[in-house]
Formats: sequence, structure tokens, C-alpha cells
Amino acid sequence: MADRSKAPVETIAESSADACPAEPAAELTAELTAEEIAGELRADEGSPADGQQHAVPDAPADRTEDGDQAEGPETEGAAAAGGAAEDHTEDPADDATDDATVAITPAAVKDAAASEEPAGAEEPAGAVETTAPTRALRPPEAAAPAGPVPLLPAPVRHSGDRIADRYRLEECLTQAGVFTSWRAVDEKLRRAVGIHLLASGHQRSKDAVAAARQAALLGDPRFVQVLDAVEDGELVYIIREWLPDATDLGTLLAEGPLESYEAYQMVRQVTDAIAAAHRKGLSHLRLTPSCVLRSDSGQYRINGLAMEAALHGLVPEDRAAAELDDTRAIGALLFASLTHRWPYPEDRHGLQGIPRTVGVVPPEKVKAGIHRGLSDLCSRILCETPARHLEPLTSPQELARAIGQLPRIKQPEPEPLVLPEYPAARSVAYPQRDQGPTVPLPPRRAPMPPPPPPALPGRTGKALKWGISLVLLAAVGLGSWGTAQALMDKPDTGSSQLPVTAGVGGHTSASPKPSTATQQLLKIAGATEFSPLGAPIQADQVPLAIDSKNNTSWITAEYQHYPNFGNLGSRADGSGIIVDLGSVQSVSGVKLVLPVAGQTLEVLAAPADAASEPTSSSSAFTQRIANSTTAATTFNSALLATPVRTRYVLIHITSLPPEAGNSSAYRGGISEIQIIG
Repeated sequence: MADRSKAPVETIAESSADACPAEPAAELTAELTAEEIAGELRADEGSPADGQQHAVPDAPADRTEDGDQAEGPETEGAAAAGGAAEDHTEDPADDATDDATVAITPAAVKDAAASEEPAGAEEPAGAVETTAPTRALRPPEAAAPAGPVPLLPAPVRHSGDRIADRYRLEECLTQAGVFTSWRAVDEKLRRAVGIHLLASGHQRSKDAVAAARQAALLGDPRFVQVLDAVEDGELVYIIREWLPDATDLGTLLAEGPLESYEAYQMVRQVTDAIAAAHRKGLSHLRLTPSCVLRSDSGQYRINGLAMEAALHGLVPEDRAAAELDDTRAIGALLFASLTHRWPYPEDRHGLQGIPRTVGVVPPEKVKAGIHRGLSDLCSRILCETPARHLEPLTSPQELARAIGQLPRIKQPEPEPLVLPEYPAARSVAYPQRDQGPTVPLPPRRAPMPPPPPPALPGRTGKALKWGISLVLLAAVGLGSWGTAQALMDKPDTGSSQLPVTAGVGGHTSASPKPSTATQQLLKIAGATEFSPLGAPIQADQVPLAIDSKNNTSWITAEYQHYPNFGNLGSRADGSGIIVDLGSVQSVSGVKLVLPVAGQTLEVLAAPADAASEPTSSSSAFTQRIANSTTAATTFNSALLATPVRTRYVLIHITSLPPEAGNSSAYRGGISEIQIIG
């Protein structure tokens, strides 16, 4: 599930120094041919199983399980000199010497924090991770006054305990040296929530509360929402949203790589969300597969914005370093989604790493049949020298623009429904008893018709026959006259429907049209222009598209040379109009009147639980009413078998037609919008 409610408890080892990664030198990899890479990958299949570590003689840096790097004076000196950071070989025999998660007492932790860890200190074998070259993090203690910082252990709580007389702890999900994470029940509102518990005396608790409050102020539905952050005496607890219908990316990848369309949706939605957070001054810094959640409707949401980094003591050096770290994390997620391999030598997150002899390579060199555009994205993010001389990507904003310039990846057709074949019924022959020789029966004669009634004698019979005939003729005449009179007296309603009458041979002369009594036009409360990446085009003309007049229109500006709004980065997500229905309604279809033909558009709807009008990206509209198509001057979407529940409907234009007489200029617009309920 989304928050690993059924997974075993995750134990995270906390380093006594709480160090963070320094800036190692970029790892150099030799150019290998496709055959050599395939051979290395085949040889790596016989390596230790997932979860075991490779011997890494020249990794950039060592990092503990929670993402903190064991950094000593020598590593810091190497980073300052610009040289490659030294890697330390792990010895499983020393597992018990540096684990701060079992039987920690405040006195023991205080003594351990007061002593400085040497540069060559060894950590548990299961806690080493060689990551991408990064310079995004620095130790938070660097700005603190000199002297030891107390490392208080995580509060000890048990299932069934109540926090703040409101939250009942149900299941422990994560145990770390500083904090614990629980699934709990809000007894006041009767809903499931997630809780992080920390000791209030630790420096990280203050940072975590501050980060949680900043994330809560963002209010972006693409992130798991923070509900509360309180310091109550010696305990600090942070309450977050619980998503029972979501599955984390790590669980999805356990079944194999994602389809190209699904990987594209994941990287597009995650990148748009992270880019929006960076524009607000927030970063993630610990974006792993377990932090990316996919709901049943196909929407991706991100857990732990800013707060996960604060819980693990990670602080960005500057904004550029934070953008670089989050961008490389997104690249690693995309690489894993396409290849089912982790892009670095270590086996991480249930995935086998790439052999060190291969190095960091584009996904298309690891697995055949990968989409070229998605492979190039990974290469521009992760590789020191991107393939095909492409420009590297170092920020989520640059990555979002690059994704917007990719050709649209079509959704695969659903598999046809195959009904099971049932065996035909067989007749069972029952054995018959021997009854002697068979005697042929005589043929059956047809039954004789009953004799006609005797005719009435004389003139009486003839008079009776003529009387019956006259009565029948009078009845037929009266019926025909009544039918003709009813048709002439019936008022003309303007409908083309005619009564069904049987003609010669049983054919009908007219058929009634299907009833449309259940369809109705929904009232539109308002409309705004959709322009997520740049300034509005013609925001003052939007009311012209909902004024019930086909001769007034919202018209875009004129764009040169490219139909996708001039191939401008500020229009990478297209444009259009967002219709506000005033409240959540059931929507079955859309009717449009367009000023010009040839526009490529789609009709999307926001989730029913959207708290406000989504304006940051088209990915926030997770429900689809009409697929992308090139429309004429009128567009009527097919009616949905199951209406969608929504308040906000997006008419999303992605490509414009050329103007008449000028093939290098492109312009479009919308004249009238009608929403069908």
C-alpha cells in the first residue's frame, strides 16, 4: 500500500555524526559497446542477490541507510580540494560497533556523540550506498556553535498508545535512531493518519516541525498533505495524510519495469510537482521509490516533501544544489522504471544495480525496446556526457521543459475482453433394455378436419351473411375516419419522429429516435484561461467562450513556425480554458464550437476532491472525458458510459492550425463551450 501498512518495520541506522554527503568528483566511465554492456549485464546476473552489496573500491562516497554519509576529516578535505572522495570497504564483523537503533540510552548516545568518528571508520555492510555524484547536501551542524550536539533516541511507544488524547497508534512502520513512524487512527475524525514521533530535545525535531509547516503551507494536492505538527512537552509529533488506495513505486517495480506510457506519466507528474515546489522555495532531497505513490486513478503523489530531509538531517548548500539533487533523483526513478535496474552499482530499493565496469549509461543500452525520448532524458540527467551531444539537465524546471518537448506517447490500447468458451452440451445415450424384435408401426394418418356447420336454409341464411358483411365494412370505415381525424388534429411539435406503422411485408415506415431526456446542459459558474508556465494569452476574452454566442471567441496569440505554440518553453503544456461548474457535478460529455478547424485538443477533468482550481499543470486533471483529437469547427465528445464527478473541466489545446494565407503562423481559439450532464 501507499504507506507500507502491511510491510515489515523498516529499521534505519543513524550515524552518530549525522553527517551528510560532500561533493565528490564525477565518476568516469569508459565507453563500452552494446555487446560489451550486454556481456557485463549477463555476468552480473550471477552476482549476489538483491540487498547484498558489491565491493566498491572507488565509489564517490558512503551513505548510511537513511541517506546520511559517513564523512570524516579525510573526506571533507578531499571534497574541498576537488578530488575524488575516498570509499571505505565495509566489514560485516563491525556491525555492532556503529548501530544506534538497538538499546540506545541517553547517556550512551551522549557519550557517542561527544567522540569524533575517524575518517576510516567502518559501518554495517547493509548500510552502504554509492549514489550519484551530488553536491546538494551539507551537514546541518556546520552552522551550529562548536560543541557536541545531543542525539536523543526516538521516543519509545507501543501499539495501542494514544497521542494527544486523540491519535491511537496501530502499527510501527519505521524505527530510526531519532524518529519512529506509525500508522495511527484519528479517533476524533475516525480516519487513518500517519505519524512521525521525535524527542523534542533533538535539533532535528525543530527542523522537522519547521519543514512540515512549510510543506503544509504549499497546499499542492500532488503532495501528501501535512495535517499537523506539534511540540508537546518532551514529544514532537507530525501528522500526515494516509492514502489507503495508493501503491508506492517500489511495489510497482517489484513486478517488473513500467510501460513507456506509464513511465512517461510518472516522470511528467513527479517533475511538474517538484518544479512547482522549487518555485516556492521547497525541495525534497530524499526522493526514493517509496516516496512516489500512485493512486488507483493514475495520479502520482509525492510523500515527505522537505520533511524527510529534515528528519534525516539533510540541508542543501544552496538552491542550485537542491535542484541538482532532486533532478538526479527523478532521473534515477525514471531509469529504474524503464530498465528494472538501479542506475548505480549498489542494489537498492529491491533492484539490482548496474555493474561498476559498465558505469552510468542510457537505459537503451541496458534494455532493448526502450522509448528513445525517455532514454535521452535519463542520459541528460545522469550521464556525465549525455548521448548524442545533448545538453545536460540540472534543475526540475529544465527537465519539465524537456518533457514538454517530447512527442506525446500514446496510451496502449486496452486488451480485448475474451469470454471463456464453455463446452457444448452433449446428449447422453442411456442403455435400453432388450424388448425383443421391433414391430413396424402403421403410418399415422392426418387428422380429418371438422365438418362445416350446416348452412342456414333459404333466404334467412343469405340475409344473415349480408348483414355481417355490412357491419364489418361500417367498422372499417369508422376506424379509418377516426384515425385520419386524429392525425389532422394533432399539433405540429417540430419533431421528425413519426408513429411506427407496419407496412407491406412487416417493415416499419419510421423508427423513433433514442430518448435524450436524461441529458442536460450544466450551468457554468465561470471560466479562466489555462496558462501554467507563462503569462496569460488573452485572459480578458475568456468570458466570450461561455456567453452562448457562437460569433464571439477567445482567440490565442499568433505563434511562428511551430504549431505547439511556437515551441516556447512558457507554452510547453499548451493552453486552453478551465470551466468551473460551481460545485461537483456528473459530467457525461462536452460540446464545442471552434473558430477554426485543425486544432488538436483533449478534454480533461479534475478529481472530485480537488479543493481548488488546478492551474499549475494539466497533470492535475486526472480524469479523461475525451481523448486527444484534431477537431473541426464543431466538436461533440462521445457520451461517457459512466459520468465523471468533477467541478473543473479543462479544454486543453496542444497544437494550433496554420492561419489562412500564412503557413508559418499558427493561431487557435474557442467560441463556445457546453458541458453535458
